[in-house]
Amino acid sequence: MGFDLKREFLRLLKEDEEFRYAVMGLLGMSDLKSSVDNLVKAMDELKNVVVKHGEEISELRKTVVILTNSFEELKKVVETLSEDVKKHSEVILIMQSTLEKLTASVTALGFRYGLFTEEAFREAIKYLVSDLLRAYTVKRWTYYDSEGFVFGHPSIIDVDVLIRDNEYVLIEYKALIDRGDVAELAREGMLYEKANKVKPKLLIVGPAIRKRALELARELGVEVRASEVIDR
Repeated sequence: MGFDLKREFLRLLKEDEEFRYAVMGLLGMSDLKSSVDNLVKAMDELKNVVVKHGEEISELRKTVVILTNSFEELKKVVETLSEDVKKHSEVILIMQSTLEKLTASVTALGFRYGLFTEEAFREAIKYLVSDLLRAYTVKRWTYYDSEGFVFGHPSIIDVDVLIRDNEYVLIEYKALIDRGDVAELAREGMLYEKANKVKPKLLIVGPAIRKRALELARELGVEVRASEVIDR
C-alpha cells in the first residue's frame, strides 16, 4: 500500500498532541490575518469617506465665507443708505421749518406792521428787552427734536437763549402773541431742560399779546414783555 497523506494527517491529529496544537495555531493565525485584512480594508474605506466629507466641509466653509462677506458688504450698503436717508430727512426738515417760520413771520408782520423780515422785526422791538441785551450774552440754540415733543412731529427747534452766569432764559419774538405761541415756548423750555439738564426761564416778547395768551403765560410761568394787550 502507498503512503496515504490524508490518513497520516488524521492520525497525527488524533495521536500527536503537539502536532494537533501546531495545526490549531496555524488555523488561528489564518483567521486572525483574515480579520486584520478585513479591518485594514474597512479602515481604508473609512479614510476615503472622511477625505470625501472633509472636501465637502471645505467647500461648505468657502461658501459660508463668501455668504458672510456678501452679508457684510450688504450691511455696509444698507448702513450707508440709512445715513444718507437720515441726513436728507434732516435737511428737508430744516428747510421745512425755516420755510414755515419765514412764511409765518412775513405773513404776520406784513399784515400787522408792514415789516418784511424777522430780523427787522426783532430790531424794531429791541427796546422791550434792551436791559437784558446789555446784561446777558445771546446765543442761538438749534436742536433736532426727533421725538416731535414741541410740534407733534420731528422738527428743528431754533430759539434764542440769554445766558448770564448759571442763568438761562429762552426768548421768543412774536408779532402778535397768542396762546399757541406761549404753549410752544413752554414745550421748548421742557425740551431744553431735558437736553441740557438745565431748567431755563421763559420769556416771550412782542408788540401785542392777546388776553387769553397772557392768562396762559401766567399759569405756565412764562414772562411776557408786550406793549399792548388785545382783549380778543
